[in-house]
Amino acid sequence: MKRVLVVEDDPDIVELLRYNLDKEGFAVEAFADGESGLRALKSQRADLLILDLMLPQLSGLEVCKEVRRDAALEKLPVIMLTARGEETDRVIGLELGADDYVTKPFSVREMVARVKALLRRAERVGEKAAEFTEEVLHRGALAIDPSSFAVSRDGVPLELTALEFRLLHYLARHPNRIFSRDQLLDAVWGTERFVTPRSVDVYIRRLREKIEVNPVKPVFLKTKRGAGYLFETIAS
Repeated sequence: MKRVLVVEDDPDIVELLRYNLDKEGFAVEAFADGESGLRALKSQRADLLILDLMLPQLSGLEVCKEVRRDAALEKLPVIMLTARGEETDRVIGLELGADDYVTKPFSVREMVARVKALLRRAERVGEKAAEFTEEVLHRGALAIDPSSFAVSRDGVPLELTALEFRLLHYLARHPNRIFSRDQLLDAVWGTERFVTPRSVDVYIRRLREKIEVNPVKPVFLKTKRGAGYLFETIAS
């Protein structure tokens, strides 16, 4: 049974989620503040986290940041809940490592569908990691190893999440080819996705901060305005 941990201080929302996820066969445990939720994550197994943005004691953004810093939790699927509709809040959540976001008030059916889709996506990532037999890709100073989801620059290991690795690997496997946001969503996120094309921008920005010497003037991940993104290689 998949275990969903909910960190939300609104008891009505907690009960709504608990009731409907329980009907779908999920085990649900809930916490009303960020600190207790984070402690539970570090001491108990969870398959997915539903995390409110505005929480007492420790905000959802801080919890998300701590989750992604923890090697044992960095691949945990996270859905961010927010009462705000501004795009800025969504982008911040994605930048900190959330996999998806839902704005309150939300449709229960849609939330359950997102939980199921994100769990299926996480399982596919694990299967792909186990099935990778490709050789290491060498692109300039970068070495991209699909067998271990490892990336290094000039021999120095770089810390990437599973989704960041998949996006980088896909682009590096098709150098100098421009992909639109929708093409990348289909290829990397899969057909069962609820994130928006803007999510691709967020992940590209995060990848640049990790793999580029100067993210403002990227050498590898280039933008073609109005068209999309590409992994550029310089012919010798």
